[in-house]
Amino acid sequence: MPRLNITGSCEKCTASWKNFRHLTKSQLELVDANRYEATFKPGEVMIKQGSPASNAMFMATGIAKSYIEGLNGKNFILNLEKPGSLIMGPGTYVNSRHNYSVAAITSTQSCFVSSDILKQLARANGTFAESLIEDFCLKAVKSHKHMVSIAQKRMSGRLADLLLYLADEVFGKNEYDMILTRQELGEMTSMAKECVVRILKELEDSGVIYSDSYKVKILDRVKLISISEKG
Repeated sequence: MPRLNITGSCEKCTASWKNFRHLTKSQLELVDANRYEATFKPGEVMIKQGSPASNAMFMATGIAKSYIEGLNGKNFILNLEKPGSLIMGPGTYVNSRHNYSVAAITSTQSCFVSSDILKQLARANGTFAESLIEDFCLKAVKSHKHMVSIAQKRMSGRLADLLLYLADEVFGKNEYDMILTRQELGEMTSMAKECVVRILKELEDSGVIYSDSYKVKILDRVKLISISEKG
């Protein structure tokens, strides 16, 4: 894979993974010398579930979705990946396989670094190793909360959770572009697309949100939080 020089260098990249700050200059240069860049169009698969986990991926620009490819062609979206994210699943240390797929939602630019290089740095740099473990743990906590929401909340509560997640953690504002299709909203909340459409309409009719195919605006945040909490 040819170097594309999109981000310049790890040291200068504004979207660099935050825990690279724990590396020494020579260690960061090792990463920089062994990274490869790629661009992806919306919808393109960036990592394939079951493929060798020989590289970790760092998001430089854009938004992607990580998802489990389930039975009968049904997908379950685990998370939305933003710039600065490390995508390095547990399979790196378990069976050397990617346990989920990643696909671009918007146009994205990413860097790939050998998993062996990151393991080498973790063995040599305790602070970096601890930050790597912390990253895994934070993702596990988010995943557990996601599972509880799906298992214990009604459909309206699940969708409210997702709309708040998009507002708070992805876009940082109450009005945002709807980058997910109705099908993808369903894949992230374990609902049929038709149920998503119906609940969005109910939320809009009750004055909680405004939505169309291109954007969402939260009009009554307090009520949306209440729907989320009561499930």
